[in-house]
Amino acid sequence: MALPVYASPAERVWHYVYHVFCAGVFVFLIAPILVIIPLSFNAEPYFTFTEGMLRFDPAAYSLRWYRDFLQNPQWLHAVKNSIIIASSATLLATTLGTIAALGLSRSEMPMRKTVMSILIAPMIVPIIIAAAAMYFFYSQFDLAQTYAGIILAHTALGTPFVVITVTATLTGFDRSLVRAAQSLGAGPAFTFFKVVLPLILPGVISGALFAFITSFDEVVVVLFLAGYDQRTIPRQMWAGIREQISPTILAVATILIVISIALLTTVELLRRRSLRLRGVRE
Repeated sequence: MALPVYASPAERVWHYVYHVFCAGVFVFLIAPILVIIPLSFNAEPYFTFTEGMLRFDPAAYSLRWYRDFLQNPQWLHAVKNSIIIASSATLLATTLGTIAALGLSRSEMPMRKTVMSILIAPMIVPIIIAAAAMYFFYSQFDLAQTYAGIILAHTALGTPFVVITVTATLTGFDRSLVRAAQSLGAGPAFTFFKVVLPLILPGVISGALFAFITSFDEVVVVLFLAGYDQRTIPRQMWAGIREQISPTILAVATILIVISIALLTTVELLRRRSLRLRGVRE
């Protein structure tokens, strides 16, 4: 935002200092992640920059570790598991979270704040505690080391994100549209799919993307609940660091960074679309 013409000298100084401070914080947070990207193209099996890389010698850069990732059966199995588990957990979390948000948005619902606190508890409880509790709980039903158990656990972790985003979208929802549809003879299901859902769809998709990212990147719960056959990408990366250090991990991390950036960009575009639908200008 540009400074107004009537800004005082002190306000102008603070404006630039604030921007420099924000840029410094951004670099502090992002720099460690960006270092991984060039290292993933290292032709040598090292986790550091070689002399050739520092000289920008083309021979020092290679797609060797990306080829290793695409040709390694263990990594491909982990990719398949991650996609299956994250997609299934996202579908369940989106459905349950949207239903919960619709109920929480109704003024006549009793104990709304209490229910909301319970639903977002998985975001607050330390993940190591939640993972240990899930392990002992699911073990009683023989769900530990099964795909179903991991999917249910990831659903519990992703549902709060859907609840929060959809609830925020419903805050500006005009209830008179529902009453108008009902007065014209529309049933509850028709009203939801034709009136409510199109208007809250940006919030639903945003919540689904957050749930997908949460499931796709989760490692602690997988360490507790997954067996060898249920290894996901984060679990395989963890095993690679502990058992056999290979720059292939850096190649996989780079791919995950690109996927995360794409998903977060989609979330931001949906957020702006939602604001435009409400007539709000940033």
